[in-house]
This record gives sequence, C-alpha cells and structure tokens, in this order.
Amino acid sequence: MDAAQAQELNTLIKAVVNGDRRAFERLYRLTSPQLFAVALRTLGNRVWAEDVLHDCFITVWNSAPSFNPALSSPMTWMTHIVRNRCIDWLRSSYIRQVRNSEPITDEGFKPSGDEQNDARDKNQAERLHHCLQNLSSEQRQSISLAYYQGMSHSDIADWLQQPVGSVKSWIRRGLAHLRECVGL
Repeated sequence: MDAAQAQELNTLIKAVVNGDRRAFERLYRLTSPQLFAVALRTLGNRVWAEDVLHDCFITVWNSAPSFNPALSSPMTWMTHIVRNRCIDWLRSSYIRQVRNSEPITDEGFKPSGDEQNDARDKNQAERLHHCLQNLSSEQRQSISLAYYQGMSHSDIADWLQQPVGSVKSWIRRGLAHLRECVGL
C-alpha cells in the first residue's frame, strides 16, 4: 500500500468517526478483499471468514475514534482486528464442538483432481516448506506476512518495526532463493 492509499484510508477513518456512512462504505470496498483473504487463510472456511469479516467491520465502525495513525497504518490496524477476531473465533467453544462433531470442508477451494495431481501438489508443498526453512528468519517472516497474510511492504515494516527497505530486500532475496531452491 502506497502513501496515497494510506492517506485516503486515514481520511476515510476520520470521516467514519464523524458517522459518515459513505466513507465507511468506501473504506469497506477498498479494504474488504484483502481483509477477507486474511480471514479466509486463517480460518480455512469461507462462511466463517465472511462472518468474522462482518464482525470486524462493526468493530471498525465502533472503534474508529480509537484509531491512532501515529501508531500504525489503517490497513495494519484493521488487519490486527481481523486476525485477533479469527483467533477468538477459532478458540470459541462452538467451533471446537463443530470440529469434534463433524468435519467441515470448504469444497469451493479444493481443486477437483486425480491422485496423481494430489501427489504432485503435496510434493511441491513439501519442497516449498523445505526451501522456506533454509531462509533467514527475517526473509521467512517477511515472505510469510506478504504472501500468506496479504500484507504490503509498509505494513510488514510496521509489524516488524523495521525499515521498509530492509523488508523489501529480505523479500526480494528470499524469493530469489526460493526460485532457485524450488527450481522455477
């Protein structure tokens, strides 16, 4: 996310503090795809992710006055809300009961394929996991936040409390190593 986008989100949150519903709608349209991706990756279930995202935007509406742009970017703040709500969701007793009683699958995300493709995908995942373990902790963490959590370079820099340039270097060098290791 660049500085102009972050400034627009800051402006929208300020308008939300004043009860501007159009600003809230614009904020939702700009941020919900990325926040939904975080919820979906964390929860692994589309319906749960939709429920959590809905709850999170209610929290954003109610907590907008407490947002402090000096402490974090708007996207980082909202991502923390989503991640924390996902963790709460996974810890809830209802989810434990559902998990224990019957398996829930999200068929929309499982590609239909044969055993050969499944074996190839598993093999590739194992190779990628092995290659990730060979990265430095900074590279591995930066790549994980970027590609698994959907965070931007500036959001990662805020999260890790490191310069953006360092984060970009870690990701660039880490990806180069992964390309070489995986064989792309």
